[in-house]
Amino acid sequence: MSGPVVVAEDLVKVFGRDVRALDGVSLSVEPGTVLGLLGPNGAGKTTTVNVLTTLLRPDSGRAVVAGVDVVRDPAAARRAIGLAGQYAAVDEMLTGFENLVLVGRLNHLPTADARARARELLDRFGLADAAKRPAKTYSGGMRRRLDLAAALVARPPVLFLDEPTTGLDPRSRVDLWGVIEGLVREGTTVLLTTQYLEEADRLADRISVVDHGRVIAEGTAAELKDRLGATLVEVRAADAAQAAELVRVLDGAGDGAATAEGDLVRVPAGAGTAVLADVVRRLDAAGITARGLQLREPSLDDVFLSLTGHAAEETQPEEAAR
Repeated sequence: MSGPVVVAEDLVKVFGRDVRALDGVSLSVEPGTVLGLLGPNGAGKTTTVNVLTTLLRPDSGRAVVAGVDVVRDPAAARRAIGLAGQYAAVDEMLTGFENLVLVGRLNHLPTADARARARELLDRFGLADAAKRPAKTYSGGMRRRLDLAAALVARPPVLFLDEPTTGLDPRSRVDLWGVIEGLVREGTTVLLTTQYLEEADRLADRISVVDHGRVIAEGTAAELKDRLGATLVEVRAADAAQAAELVRVLDGAGDGAATAEGDLVRVPAGAGTAVLADVVRRLDAAGITARGLQLREPSLDDVFLSLTGHAAEETQPEEAAR
């Protein structure tokens, strides 16, 4: 199909009287690409996914997946999507093979086709040797791979992954990234929510940053990093109290506002070493001795902190409302 495969326009969702989980979210995902939906816990990422996958009805706005309005025709929308949520949705008493066959039968595949598809996916996801073991014996990484395999049984053209690597060890996370990259190479369109900035940097073609139920920035990882300039000056303070003083002293030294996270102060430094020199002069004039000082390229962590004023792991009200 031409045009975006996933479209959200001004989505609003309110829980209770005053928790506005979505406050006008708009985004789009082009065919065969990955959109990374980046934000802290409670920012609106999971609510957005739940609306787009028909699990929640928006209070207002429009959501279209694979050309289907998810509110007007949710059944047709479900036929076009696969969903892997934050926690592996597998039956622990069934074997890996039985889990996938069950999903196939629920998707109206003939028994023979469901069994063939299960064997294909178990082999692809490196689970063939564990196919006859109950899922309760699987490691966390194996369960996540089985859950992702289950989302692919019906060969959906659109895949929603809601924080798919949460709780995984670094090796399992990298392995799952490789699986996702393979799916995209084959043409699958993916909307990925994450609070792992490294994950968004590696997997996403474009990134939408969500905070307090709104999209506050979007673009490629490189475009978002460019907002902070080519480099950053980082100053390590003695403690958080000194960091607050450093923010005041260094404000205006770079191309944007100085920000602090714990005892680390960051100054956007598009002018590179010139800003570093100014920082050193300001520290000397203020009589402040820093524990560390460096000039480096920005990361998505820096972008996120600059945009939101807080770290990606902070919790917000949406969690309590779900």
